[in-house]
Amino acid sequence: MRIHFIAIGGAVMHNLALTLHENGHQITGSDDEIYNPSRDRLAKYGLLPKAMGWYPEQISTEIDAIILGMHARKDNPELARAQALQLPIYSYPAYIYEHAKSKQRVVVAGSHGKTTTTSMILHVLRHHKINFDYLVGAQLDGFDLMARLSDAPIIVMEGDEYPASPIDLRPKIMHYRPHVAIITGIAWDHINVFPTFESYISQFDQFIDTIPTEGHLIYFEGDEHLKNIVAAKSNPPEHITCYEPFESRIQAHQTHLVTEQGQEIPLQVFGQHNLANLKAAYYACKAIGLSEEQFFEAIPTFKGAAKRLQLLRENKDFVAYLDFAHAPSKVEATIKAFKAQYPERPLTACLELHTFSSLNKNFLPQYRHTMNDADQAIVFYSPHTLEMKRLAPIEPAEVQAAFDHPNLRVITEPQHFKNILQDIRWFNQNLLLMSSGTFGGLDYKTFVAGLASNDE
Repeated sequence: MRIHFIAIGGAVMHNLALTLHENGHQITGSDDEIYNPSRDRLAKYGLLPKAMGWYPEQISTEIDAIILGMHARKDNPELARAQALQLPIYSYPAYIYEHAKSKQRVVVAGSHGKTTTTSMILHVLRHHKINFDYLVGAQLDGFDLMARLSDAPIIVMEGDEYPASPIDLRPKIMHYRPHVAIITGIAWDHINVFPTFESYISQFDQFIDTIPTEGHLIYFEGDEHLKNIVAAKSNPPEHITCYEPFESRIQAHQTHLVTEQGQEIPLQVFGQHNLANLKAAYYACKAIGLSEEQFFEAIPTFKGAAKRLQLLRENKDFVAYLDFAHAPSKVEATIKAFKAQYPERPLTACLELHTFSSLNKNFLPQYRHTMNDADQAIVFYSPHTLEMKRLAPIEPAEVQAAFDHPNLRVITEPQHFKNILQDIRWFNQNLLLMSSGTFGGLDYKTFVAGLASNDE
């Protein structure tokens, strides 16, 4: 088929383009801006658009399908041309569902932990050489692409609640109709799309209704909102499993999962949120036919997904991690996990406010006390980012008041942020960087490698 991607540069969009290219389809695409790693990866396969921008003249009846990314606007000139020619137009979740209709579909949804939980399931399947397709929101160790579409009988998908495309405002999760569905929990996010918590909760309520009657819902027991949603269902899925984190023990800065039989499984991840993600992945693997023994055999070698508590540097008296955390609940959980793993060391936790929600004055109070487990806290945001997102200016004092942390510094200049961290001698101290951005263009590994500790 000849398939054209409008807004090909997105994280999932470019990976889908690459996997369809590898499957033998003729792929073209366009975008008004493409950043790395998408840019280099598209160029490597000869799929990088020759020029940035939208060119409706390249849309013709020779195209078999259009895949429309959320980055495009609904008045996009290429989209208008495709609509005039009555070409088949899909959001990427709608396209993937068409491919996956005959497969057993596993979908991981929720406000946090989606990527990690999906990654855990994929790791177990890959460990046991089971043939599967997948869609995941981050680069995984051992996987070349973030998506695969083949003739495999199973597909595992990370499903988010954000709109599918500019002309299909239904959440992506509404497209997949899962046989096995995980919901990791509900914590208000995407305030620019869901202005009230009630409107946000309703997306997951509707998602549960897309599970077939004979399907399997797996959800986090500690979430009262989810418990209330499920309890109110007049026609719930036939199989419902609620879960809590695995029991664990920390020894010498390593977490060990403790099974019901008392067996201790050494892990390369840590934190109560990850122990909960593991329990969700465990039940999903059992639902698709794997045994308890198969799961516990595979999981000790799971290292996590990129930017999900990713180790940047470690020596005997200093550890630095990077995490994608930006929502208040994830920020709090990540800091607590890090502090529990290294309770004897002071922790400096740095958070970049980068998303629409985190930079919204009305949302900022949601961060109150979320960084309190850090000994020192730094919040960074860029006034330029506020301008680019067309959001109202925020004063550092407003951020200071919203977080209400006794040792909080608010920084708005990237070089000032670097200088503060470079002035600290990181002997017997730890560093946590949390952002969905880059702290104003920070090369994480190079920067952290240059921080002073006693290993020089």
